[in-house]
Amino acid sequence: MSYATREVNKVSTNMSETPSTSFSTIHRTSEGQVPSRRHLSITHPVVAKRISFYKSGDPQFGGVRVVINPRSFKTFDALLDNLSRKVPLPFGVRNISTPRGRHNITRLEELEDGESYLCSHGRKVQPVDLDRARRRPRPWLSSLAISAHASRHPTVAAAPSMPCAPRRLLVFRNGDPKTRRTVLLTRRVTQSFEAFLQHLTVVMQRPVTKLYATDGRKVPSLQAVILSSGAVVAAGKEPFKPGNYDVQKYLLPARLPGISHRVHRKGNARSENRKSVNWKISIITSDFPNAGTSSQIYIVLYGHHRSSAPIYLYGTDGVRFQDGHEDIFTITVGDIGVPFKIRIGHTNSGHAPSWHCKEIQLQNMNCGKQFYIPVQRWLARDKDDGEICREFPLLSKGQWVLPVTTYEVYVATGELWNAGTVANVYISVYGKKGDSGSRQLLRSKSSFNFLRGQTDSFLLEAVHLGNLYKIVIGHDGLGPGNGWFLDDVVVKDPTTNHEYAFFCHRWLDQGEGDGKIVREIYARDNSIFSARQKLELKSKETWAAESWKFTKGNTLQFYNRLTGGFVRLHPDGTVDAIGEKTDKYGLFDVIFNKGNICIFRSHEMRHLSLALDNGFVTGMAGRGTPTELRVIYQHSRCALLESALVPGHTLVFDRQGRRAEESAAGYADLSKEFVILVKGVFLNSAVILLATSLCQALCLQSDGTCTGAGNQSEKSYWKVHKISSGICMFESTKNTQMYLRIKDGLCDGTGTGDADCHFKIKKNLENASISLESVKSPGLFVGLQPDGKAKAVVYTKEENVCFYPQVIQFGRENPMGMSATPIQREGQIQKSENQKKMLPASEVRGPLPTSATKEILHSQTSETLLSENEWKVSVLTGDTGTQASVTLWIYGDEGVTGPISLSKDSPEQLFLPRHKAEFQVEIGSIGEIYKIRIGHDGSSRQPEWSLQRVTMQHMKSKKVLDFVADVWLSQIQADGDSVCELPVMKEGQPIFPLVKYQVEVYTGQLKQAETESEVSLCLYGERGDSGLRLLHKSNMPVRFRRGQIDKFQVEAVSLGKLQKVLLRCEACDKSQYWYCEKIVVMEPGAASESIFTCERWLPFMSEGIIHSEIELYHQEMQINHQPKIQEEANDGDWKVTIITGDLESAGTTATVSLYVYGGTRYLGPIILGSGKHQLFNSNSADIFKINLQDIGEIYKIRIGHDNSGKDPSWYLEEVRLENIATSEVFCLPVDSWLAEDENEGDTWREIPIVRTSAAPLPVVVYEIHIYTGRKPGAETDCNVFINLIGTRGDSGKRRLHQSKSNKARFQCGQVDIFSIKAVSLGKLKTVVISHDGTGPGNGWFLESIVVKSEEEESSQEVLFLCNRWLDEYQDDGKTERELIPERRHSAGGGSGPTTC
Repeated sequence: MSYATREVNKVSTNMSETPSTSFSTIHRTSEGQVPSRRHLSITHPVVAKRISFYKSGDPQFGGVRVVINPRSFKTFDALLDNLSRKVPLPFGVRNISTPRGRHNITRLEELEDGESYLCSHGRKVQPVDLDRARRRPRPWLSSLAISAHASRHPTVAAAPSMPCAPRRLLVFRNGDPKTRRTVLLTRRVTQSFEAFLQHLTVVMQRPVTKLYATDGRKVPSLQAVILSSGAVVAAGKEPFKPGNYDVQKYLLPARLPGISHRVHRKGNARSENRKSVNWKISIITSDFPNAGTSSQIYIVLYGHHRSSAPIYLYGTDGVRFQDGHEDIFTITVGDIGVPFKIRIGHTNSGHAPSWHCKEIQLQNMNCGKQFYIPVQRWLARDKDDGEICREFPLLSKGQWVLPVTTYEVYVATGELWNAGTVANVYISVYGKKGDSGSRQLLRSKSSFNFLRGQTDSFLLEAVHLGNLYKIVIGHDGLGPGNGWFLDDVVVKDPTTNHEYAFFCHRWLDQGEGDGKIVREIYARDNSIFSARQKLELKSKETWAAESWKFTKGNTLQFYNRLTGGFVRLHPDGTVDAIGEKTDKYGLFDVIFNKGNICIFRSHEMRHLSLALDNGFVTGMAGRGTPTELRVIYQHSRCALLESALVPGHTLVFDRQGRRAEESAAGYADLSKEFVILVKGVFLNSAVILLATSLCQALCLQSDGTCTGAGNQSEKSYWKVHKISSGICMFESTKNTQMYLRIKDGLCDGTGTGDADCHFKIKKNLENASISLESVKSPGLFVGLQPDGKAKAVVYTKEENVCFYPQVIQFGRENPMGMSATPIQREGQIQKSENQKKMLPASEVRGPLPTSATKEILHSQTSETLLSENEWKVSVLTGDTGTQASVTLWIYGDEGVTGPISLSKDSPEQLFLPRHKAEFQVEIGSIGEIYKIRIGHDGSSRQPEWSLQRVTMQHMKSKKVLDFVADVWLSQIQADGDSVCELPVMKEGQPIFPLVKYQVEVYTGQLKQAETESEVSLCLYGERGDSGLRLLHKSNMPVRFRRGQIDKFQVEAVSLGKLQKVLLRCEACDKSQYWYCEKIVVMEPGAASESIFTCERWLPFMSEGIIHSEIELYHQEMQINHQPKIQEEANDGDWKVTIITGDLESAGTTATVSLYVYGGTRYLGPIILGSGKHQLFNSNSADIFKINLQDIGEIYKIRIGHDNSGKDPSWYLEEVRLENIATSEVFCLPVDSWLAEDENEGDTWREIPIVRTSAAPLPVVVYEIHIYTGRKPGAETDCNVFINLIGTRGDSGKRRLHQSKSNKARFQCGQVDIFSIKAVSLGKLKTVVISHDGTGPGNGWFLESIVVKSEEEESSQEVLFLCNRWLDEYQDDGKTERELIPERRHSAGGGSGPTTC
């Protein structure tokens, strides 16, 4: 059971913010002693109830467990008081209700043992998703409440091995700030709030019964401790005593949003040990009513050397800051230099926090210099501009040192689903003349702040900061749904009229990305640059989302929104854009794809391709350069088709669909944007993503709800079940048997495949999206709320009902082989009594409705129209019918037809008890039929089936084949098989006998070799196959345990001599992968057994593709057992053995690839597989077969990985190559880490081949000097790659990530030095340098590259000049360049370019 809520609990007016933290919850609880524990009397036994209590409306609260018995709580009020100390609510716990909030609990007797309840401070209760609350990490692992977004990664949130260090808490003694202790919030001391107070009693060496924040607010619970600023005041029974509890003096800079207490020096600052300065501060509160405050006042002084920490102004002689009073303080701070501004604020605490300050006077008591600041402003949330913090410049010679400026701050929230936040957002702006301090962004012109896709404007008043260079922005992580996707921030300085752009485009969410909720962002040169950067990033994201459409083999259509038609290529080579959707000339096949350059060939006329020839759109034969078109995506998800040969030349049409060169229309009446549509997206069994944005998709969550804010990963994959034309069901591939549905006005993913799960697909040609309309509830569509949660909505053409399908795996046009339909025409069914009487008596007896007794009426089709391949199939059911899906296979001596689905629109009318169902099928030319196989899939409420007989009649010749079955098809009864094979009978005897094959399945001894997944097997012999059979009924009580032998029985028509078996294991996650050692098959009466060796994990990855099934050949036929489907040895076959070291964590999760270099050519990358799929484990040997035909004499290999997965580091011990034909073996020791965080940080190794006939080539260290140019914006944050190419091959594409000369790589005017190892490349001919375009500011201006190397008898230093941009939006738009050497140096030559 799960409950969801998005309600936000509003905090009481006691909540406040300090400049160092933000206390977002303040709890008023009842006082009371903790009931002392007593031993239960043996003579008076008491039954205890163990009950969990959760907080109303707050899924972030992890709950508290309480043991209740008559001795611990004598009254219900006593329980409420105790819970008030543990559950943080503004007014304590005053109400307890059942999880859905329907029933209130008023007596202890109503509480049930082991149940969960909600606590609230009022009668209104907001339900909570209890599953999510229970997964919440314990408080010692988190300094803030976990984001609601974390629920999308439950495995991360709940991982017990999460590497989170315990928080540090600074504890002051009440009234004595000099006495302090640092406490670690470990699991041991935070079991409960009472246990924590007892621990503090020991630490502080005095009784501790109460905790306060440093501003005097009470900290009533363990939750409030966790959410504190990092410091508390420990007190006994006495009240809070104010003092200068300077948190910043003793703690590292606070981690709360936007707050930095680092002291930033100005100019050439001297040592930290400057002489301290005493200051006298006089603060006058205005003398009108209610001008005074109950809040705590602080100040910050800014000087030319540095700034002070926040200084809290306390007194010991009564209440401060009252109407008309002057309060005088003496403070000591370090030498800040000549002061130029002061910041004053308060914590907004107490019963009357508003404050009107009249003036401030400062006096340097060391030199006597005085400063006067006329304030005359409110510092109040409910007055003036709502600010509780203000800055004022100091007067110098009667003039302000700096002006007070009201900055305009524009904050753009991203357009992703659930991008908005209800958390409190803070910002600190930094300039050359100081910072603004942390300010809460509170008052916007919008009704609600930080909504998805919204830009909020705020005013921030501060003493002028000079040129701005960075901001720190974040939120406090409180409230449900607190994660936030920040697009960018623009700060406008009205003094200079200059705009500063701060580009983010990242999550501030503990459950997304890097988990940070605070970000430090540096300003771009100008807003135009930031806008360009946003466009670049949006273009990359759009291409990443749409590039799947251009996979080789896809069939596309190009829709033009201006013409409302499709691009057509006519047989005469002419092109227009007015075709209908069904026009055969409007289909194009992708026959070439390299990046975003494609060739689109006419699907109808295979000799013609779409081309741009000298600016003219035409059809062209062959694959010449004019047919190569570059696809450029716009932000509207439309694409331009541009000539790859002549950039700027694009396909353009006018409103009439004519080519632009043929039209006289003006520019406004031309269109060059096309919506790209892919054919065959919703074929049966296709696996798709329903994308909701460029990087999000509709995802089924663990509680059965659906969200559009899911990641585009396997968790968001849906399997398509095609019901009829345009109507489909969508089943989660991660959680099988769970379907998307709309039922009772609600949308979720808990459907079972019934009519509630049927959706009509409405296609939107304007943006290539689809909408899903419920078939059962017409007018209701699958829609999304702003937080991404799926909801049934009425169609309004809004974005929230649009989904962008992406095909992960295409389905089949006719997935069941061929569809058999019952021989009936609905228009021909008549319900007259006369026709009912014509039915055989056997078909009408039984308790069936009259309408069901008439299953079929034979077609009146003329015999002359019958095909040679048409058969009538009659299926007679025994005493037990089924509603499962029934499938038929028909085997002949020249082929097989099937699977054939025996179905109709109303499955409940088929296969009824003692009833004969008839179908008409077309089976093709398969020769003389010798057997059939029939079975069902075990679905529906009636999965068992009593099958009596199957009869086949040739429609033209009237030949009849009769198959007597008389079997139970059930996984529960009989032999546990839901499939049976029936041979053709000849003269009363079967052509081939039925054989019960005995199958033994050996599960390996490896750790975690066992599985609970379903395992299926298919036997292949000289006479066909047994079909894929589920291995369900074993001789063992639990199947497929580690080291176990499971025995099964497979009954099939004799297959003759067995040749191979196909083994399938459908595992839902890695923990269910299975290690099979071998399969042994025995035929009764046979003298020998057939052994099929596997020694393989299933599923496995081969050449980058995950395989759930593997073909195993008879041991006599095997050369070696490879991790992919076997085949006989071919010329050039080699066995590759990869040995991973036996060090701890030596294995890898990355995908491993191999390159092999020979005398005539090289091969690679050869993808061996991924460690995510049980390959490359510690202390293991993995064997692969590769073909190296015509490669020549091998002289080196290169092996490495893509650094993917959770733990990509890999310790490779050895690589062995064995020529299967000649038995020649090369043992290549590596004994090294391939990891970015080990040794040289390289994930690739090159190893030379050692032969007895010649010395191996040496391994050379190449030192690479990268010179970044000095142009504005020349630097890059991208990943940069280089490939060195010489007379002896290349080094491969290597990532340059460990600079020997600089921590920050590729900065403007900088020289970075890298080194890579490679087998000697000979004389360097070229280098290929590129970057991946990731990160903000991805363009790069490369000046030059110098490569240095030394070998035994020679050395070389080669200069490669570039002086060009590698930038999609500058120069020629290329991000990869091939450079040739300019000059060479001897070992003692020059050190690099002279211009930099």
